[in-house]
Amino acid sequence: MPKEVILTLQNISLHFGGIKAINDVSMQFENQKITAVIGPNGAGKTTLFNIITGNYKPQTGSLTFKNIDLNKHDCHEITKLGIARTFQNIRLFKNLSVLDNLKVAFHVGTKYGPVDILFKNSAFKHEEKIIEEEAMTLLRLIKLEHKKDLPAASLSYGEQRKLELVRTLATKPKIILLDEPAAGMNPTETKELTELIKKIKVDFNLAIILIEHDMGLVMDMSDEIYVLDYGVLIAQGKPSEIQKNPQVIQAYLGISEGINEEEHPEVISL
Repeated sequence: MPKEVILTLQNISLHFGGIKAINDVSMQFENQKITAVIGPNGAGKTTLFNIITGNYKPQTGSLTFKNIDLNKHDCHEITKLGIARTFQNIRLFKNLSVLDNLKVAFHVGTKYGPVDILFKNSAFKHEEKIIEEEAMTLLRLIKLEHKKDLPAASLSYGEQRKLELVRTLATKPKIILLDEPAAGMNPTETKELTELIKKIKVDFNLAIILIEHDMGLVMDMSDEIYVLDYGVLIAQGKPSEIQKNPQVIQAYLGISEGINEEEHPEVISL
């Protein structure tokens, strides 16, 4: 059964001077699918994320999210519309508690105003109670409820990555963009993260867009893969198709013909 197309990029281009960071790229992302965007360093992957989230505005092309033109909206508005992201480097508030790191993200959708906050009236207290309950639910999802009062800096690296991931869920997104979520993780942490991402996709009815250099993770969890090289889309397909694509192998390994898998075992995991 076909899934709903939730985000469409049509002929997107963004140039910095003479550098074509993204050049005439078109993509579609469907609900309840994990789509990976891969490519060598400098391919334009993070730039693409910055365009989707409103940090950059493309010079040409359109971005449509649930029939909404994203080019007309700023970053904070795009978050409220339902697009959240993580970054390559962990961006937690290290001195805040684990619980408060989640509660901060919920305030994207709060309804109380300055007067409610000033007087801490019933509207404020009611909404804050709901926020804390929902935050605790997310902490239970990653089994960190017992560390809710500890500073985020006290968590292990893998735990911080998980906390940052579920913090995106506090904004009530329809799409989450994960920029190298497994970076720096050991194999056990990577496996746990993979299972968490798969669970989140189903339980929260999300589209997930993933940038990741760990090709084992990409091939294991992706439903669809787009490949960028120097800002140009060179391939699209299922993981099994991407593994065998000559253009992709050329982009990653610099070889295109006469590939010997014994000499280049990395091709198998690509």
